[in-house]
Amino acid sequence: MKSIESCAKEAIGKLGRLDLLVNNAGAYETVSFEEITPEQWDAMFDVNVRAAFFMSQACAKELRARKGRIVNIGSLGGIRPWATHAHYCASKAALHMLTQSTAKALAPEVKVNCIAPGMIDQGESARGSEVMENFAAKTPVQRNGTAADVAESVLFLATCPDFITGQILAVDGGLGLA
Repeated sequence: MKSIESCAKEAIGKLGRLDLLVNNAGAYETVSFEEITPEQWDAMFDVNVRAAFFMSQACAKELRARKGRIVNIGSLGGIRPWATHAHYCASKAALHMLTQSTAKALAPEVKVNCIAPGMIDQGESARGSEVMENFAAKTPVQRNGTAADVAESVLFLATCPDFITGQILAVDGGLGLA
C-alpha cells in the first residue's frame, strides 16, 4: 500500500498534475482448473484487481480535481471464459466490474473505462506462430491485435466525450463474437 501511495504522490509531484491514470499492470498464466493453487489465485487477483483499485483510490483526489480519466486494461478473458485460465478470467471480470463501480463512485468528475483486448501479437517469442495463426484465423478481421491497437484505444478513451464512462471496450477484432 505504501508503495502505491508513494508512486501516486511521486507522479503527481513530477508532473505537477494528473489527468489520466492507466492501470496496465497485469499477470497471465495457463493452469488447469484443478491445479490452481490458493497462492496462484491470490497473486492473480493482487496484480489484476487489487493494484488497480488501490492505485485508483490513491489518485482519486487529484483526478477529481482535474476532471480526469482512468483507463483500466482488462481482457477478453474477463468477458469470455477460458477453461485453462479460470483465475485469470475471474480476475479480469472483477476488474471490469471494478471499472463500472469506480465510474459510479467517482462520477461526475472522473470518467472510468476499460479496454478488453483479445489476442495481441507480442512477437513470436511470446507465443508459437501456429497458435497465433489459429487465433488470427478465428478472428473476423483475420489478424491478431497489436500494441498499437491497444494504445490507440487507450488514447480514444483518454480523449473521448465526457458522456462515456463505465464502459468495457472490446479491442479484439471481433474475436469475442466467435
